Amino acid sequence: MSSRITTVFLIIAVLFSFLVIISKLALFRLPGDNRGYEPEQPIAFSHRLHAGELEMSCQYCHSEATSSRHAGIPAASTCMNCHSVITASLGAVRAEEEAAAKEKRAVRPVVSQELSKLYQALGLDEQMKRAGTPRTVNWIKIHDVPDFVYFDHRAHVNAEVKCQSCHGPVETMERVRQIENLSMGWCINCHRDPQAQGIKGRNPSLDCATCHY
Repeated sequence: MSSRITTVFLIIAVLFSFLVIISKLALFRLPGDNRGYEPEQPIAFSHRLHAGELEMSCQYCHSEATSSRHAGIPAASTCMNCHSVITASLGAVRAEEEAAAKEKRAVRPVVSQELSKLYQALGLDEQMKRAGTPRTVNWIKIHDVPDFVYFDHRAHVNAEVKCQSCHGPVETMERVRQIENLSMGWCINCHRDPQAQGIKGRNPSLDCATCHY
């Protein structure tokens, strides 16, 4: 009886150990696999709001994607095309209007905390007047490939590869994170079967020298 209990116990222990090992292997990643990387940016820019709710084109901000190797980070002046007028969310503006009406006073300007950071970077005060020296917004790069890999945005965008194919559903992300592993195998699989990505009439190169030279 005792040996039977011991055997059952050992079997349970082995199965439990096996499950633990499997769960650990599922979390194993090769060096350079940064899936889930989601750094906090110097200004909290919501892709969910801009690309999702407002349906802004990716190339309005990343305008170099069709003409350059790099998609580019928009200049602060691009943000000001809208945010010289829009200084806070609609909810915050309406809340101030309601408060002003109740208190029988003039409506005060409402500036969100994040847009205040943008204005400070441009050397502006909340009245959009020059108040300091402009400085660079140090955005943190999320999607990156090794230096020995040549990746050209224009080749992919002009071939009508959707931004989401590589960057995931950014229009749903409050803070952008890396979705794909950006490994060579992942790239090669797309080059082998572009139709799977909805890309028709294209035959991407499988030559090593295309990306490594």
